Amino acid sequence: MARRKLTSIERAERAKRESRTLDFKEQFDPSSAAEWPELVKDFVAMANSGGGLIVVGVCNDGTASPTSVALVLSLDPAKITDQIERYTGVEFGDFEIHEAERGRKKVAVIEIGAAGDAPLAFTKPGTYVPSRETSKQKTAFSKGTVYFRHGAKSAPGTTADLRVFIERRIEIVRELWLGRVRQVIESPEQARVAMIQATDEGGVPTEIRLTDDPAALVYGKLDPDLTHPFRQTELIDEINRQLPAGLSVNRHDVLCVRQTYGITADRHPQFTHEPRWGSQQYSQAFADWIVEQAAREPDFLWKSREKYAGRLQSSSFSPPGPGGRPAPTTGS
Repeated sequence: MARRKLTSIERAERAKRESRTLDFKEQFDPSSAAEWPELVKDFVAMANSGGGLIVVGVCNDGTASPTSVALVLSLDPAKITDQIERYTGVEFGDFEIHEAERGRKKVAVIEIGAAGDAPLAFTKPGTYVPSRETSKQKTAFSKGTVYFRHGAKSAPGTTADLRVFIERRIEIVRELWLGRVRQVIESPEQARVAMIQATDEGGVPTEIRLTDDPAALVYGKLDPDLTHPFRQTELIDEINRQLPAGLSVNRHDVLCVRQTYGITADRHPQFTHEPRWGSQQYSQAFADWIVEQAAREPDFLWKSREKYAGRLQSSSFSPPGPGGRPAPTTGS
């Protein structure tokens, strides 16, 4: 019988030593400017290496630290995203903060996903003064470097690291292509596949309106900078502009909604676009949909957070509706 794969929490609770995908930190104080560069270095290295876990509250030898992790567990994930953006220029939000236990001691587990199309590179140096007793600066990383995990350490990348990153990305794209080819192969006998190019009298491609109508023929789409004009910050501003007084969203809310409802460029191109370079782009339709759901059900944002954190059953959520558009939420 095949052994069950350990969950992230189980790995964090049982691990005896650090590895390429797991790093121990004795403590972390979110209010200390000196501690952020070191956390960002390991965070980025994990993401570039395909993801992993940072466990706060554990010494390097695997023993529990006496330091409390309450501040880490209560940390707004948006602050981590802000720090990543500060040093890389990329709004990276594919991570979660969990509570776990080693023995009887609480620890904080930061579960990090893989970087996207390109590795996260540092656009400014991670310099800091380690303590008040000295004025000498330390540098966690330099501008222009790309960090990866080398065993249990985070270090500047090598040619081999970049090759592995590219191969991993190619495999993801390959699986996506094969999935689409499989859809064509397994389509009903009466189904037809057609390639159509819509042009004006001069042969220039015409602008075709994006639609959610599953019966509508799709000939093409507009410039994504026009159809999906919002980066995450602008999307949040637009949503908050429409929401009633007293209700607002932040970056973590957007992440929770996207993960809970499977909002990806492949499944919901009318909502989000993933450019070859740069961060995710969003449409006005996505902002309007979130506002519509929040108006329809006051608990919409709360439920998204709870489901993302694993504290709410999946039955509390409606799956995507016809045409790839997420269905309105319903009560539990």
